[in-house]
Order: sequence, then C-alpha cells, then structure tokens
Amino acid sequence: MNYASKSLDNSAEGKPAERILFFIKSKGPSPTARLAQMLEMTPEAARQQVQKLVAAGFIEGRQQDAAGVGRPRQDWVLTDAGNRRFPDTHAQMTVQLIGSIRQLFGEEGLDKLVAQRENEARLLYQQACHGATVPERLAQLAAIRTEEGYMARIEADAQGWLLIEDHCPICVAARTCQGFCRSELQLFAEIAGPGASVTREQHVLAGATRCVYRIAPLQKLA
Repeated sequence: MNYASKSLDNSAEGKPAERILFFIKSKGPSPTARLAQMLEMTPEAARQQVQKLVAAGFIEGRQQDAAGVGRPRQDWVLTDAGNRRFPDTHAQMTVQLIGSIRQLFGEEGLDKLVAQRENEARLLYQQACHGATVPERLAQLAAIRTEEGYMARIEADAQGWLLIEDHCPICVAARTCQGFCRSELQLFAEIAGPGASVTREQHVLAGATRCVYRIAPLQKLA
C-alpha cells in the first residue's frame, strides 16, 4: 500500500487498511468497535485489519480508563511509522539543513530563515484568503493549508471557530526549530483579522494528536 500520496483514499472503494489509518489520523484514537461502525465493516473484518496494522507497526493500543465498572477500553493510535505514511515534506533533509544553518550562522541566522519563510507564507496566504468575512477567510485558509499537507478543516461552535489540522507535514522540522510554529500562529491571526483572536488549544509538539486553533470574535465595546 502506498500512503505517501497527498491525500489517502477514504472512500468506500479505498483499501480497508488505508481507510482505518485515515480515520484514526483524522478522528483521533478509536476502538475497534468504532472503526467497524464508522467504516461500515463487520467487527471481525475490522479486527483483522487492525491486527494487520499492529503487526506492520503502523498502529498501537492505548488503554483508556473505563467510564464505569468494567475493563479499560483500548483505543488504537498511529505510531511514528503510521504517521510517516502521510506526507512529511522531506523531513530528514529539512532537519539536516536546519542543523547546518544553526551551526554556520547561529540562532540569529535561524531566526532570519524563519522570518523569511513567514514573509513568503504571508504573501501567499494574503493572496489566497481574501474573503469579506472571517468564516470565508478561514475556509480559504483551511483550503490552502490542506494543499500544503496539513489536512485542515474549519468547525464552527458557540464560541467561534476551530481550525483543526489533523497532520503536520513539517513536524520533524518544527521539533528542531519551534520558531516555525510561532510564525504560523501570527499568520493565522493576521488572516482572521483585527476582529478576532487566535489561540492554540492543541499542539502536536505538546503531545496532542493534532493542532487545533481557536478563533474567537472579539466583543465589541459598548
């Protein structure tokens, strides 16, 4: 199976293992029963596919405390190998380049690199995210982030909106230089505009399975 494509096939015709990996990646840790129900598979078929993915090293079990009396529930999560089946934007080469820049030019040189990337992304995002309203700009932002490999989507709730990114194609590089994450937060705030605030609620580098940003409209003063 080839999981290195820009987006995995999650349609009814997709291979069962691909669909399971995509579901866990986009929906988070899931027990076998939920996988079977949501992917319209028999429990036995789901168990067989899960065991194949476990044997291949792409997923692993995580025990969850039982809500009441009974045994703890086991959810399935992606391993590092499973996450690598999704785009990683040439992670190893990027890390090597970051290390070389840090060695040759120090942290100041690395900061200049981050600033240059931020300026280039700002121009690209401003050209693509030109909607008249915050929801329109956020939808355009999610679209361009998805094109870049972040598997992004927008969800609305009572407090505003959530920008959810189920995948980080620069995760390895971001662990080496967290300035990339700081610049992204600033860019999102600029796209949202002065009428909204942007905060990060979940972060892959902090151990979460995805990055989630809260965009909340600012209260108008009376």
